[in-house]
Amino acid sequence: MTIHVIGGGLAGSEATWQLVKRNIPVTLHEMRPKKESPAHKTEYFGELVCSNSLRANNIENAVGLLKEEMRRLDSLIMATADATSVPAGGALAVDRVTFAQNITKAIKGHPLVTVVEEEVTQLDFPAEDYVIIATGPLTSPALTQTIGQLVKQDYFYFFDAAAPIVTRESIDDTIAYKASRYDKGEAAYYNCPMNKEEYLRFWQELCAAECAEVKDFEKGMSLKAVCLLKKWPNGARIPCALVP
Repeated sequence: MTIHVIGGGLAGSEATWQLVKRNIPVTLHEMRPKKESPAHKTEYFGELVCSNSLRANNIENAVGLLKEEMRRLDSLIMATADATSVPAGGALAVDRVTFAQNITKAIKGHPLVTVVEEEVTQLDFPAEDYVIIATGPLTSPALTQTIGQLVKQDYFYFFDAAAPIVTRESIDDTIAYKASRYDKGEAAYYNCPMNKEEYLRFWQELCAAECAEVKDFEKGMSLKAVCLLKKWPNGARIPCALVP
């Protein structure tokens, strides 16, 4: 009997770690770097392809409580995130490269882990083996089709929020200022105070700004942009928070 984990992302790396710490050998299948995904840039396990923030870190928040539960279960992801954290107010954010490198080192360096760098396209493992599929939203087309046939579904999509990106040199420090988020943690977020006229101009410029090129795997899907706003107590200004 062999336990196979397919996918070396956050879930696959954590599943592998929890098994081997219980002295259970694991064969971890990861298609990168032999076959790249549309979004990954490195060969590291646990690579974050979107935000480097793992969201709220305080236990009064549901996601913060989940993090604490994971810590108490000796989570590799949480231990690595805590060790590679960067200032982010009340959130837990990480140095994405060091974070992924450290996860890779821990997994590949464990004597009970066998890493197979090949794309899995069929789930034709021996009947006595156990298989954990942890390939996430960037599952390869071939494996997506195989999973779809297995569960008789064909609409496996997941998209998170997409935030506009600004360059550091474009921020005017005589206007923008750093502050904490929700008055929690250190001053790690740039705040841009605007009156109504300024905000409407900002909104118009944002809508007309250069757009990221849509990748092939995103074409034909409906994407929505959402802007979250929070008024100041006096209602006179609307701050726009930007993560540096």
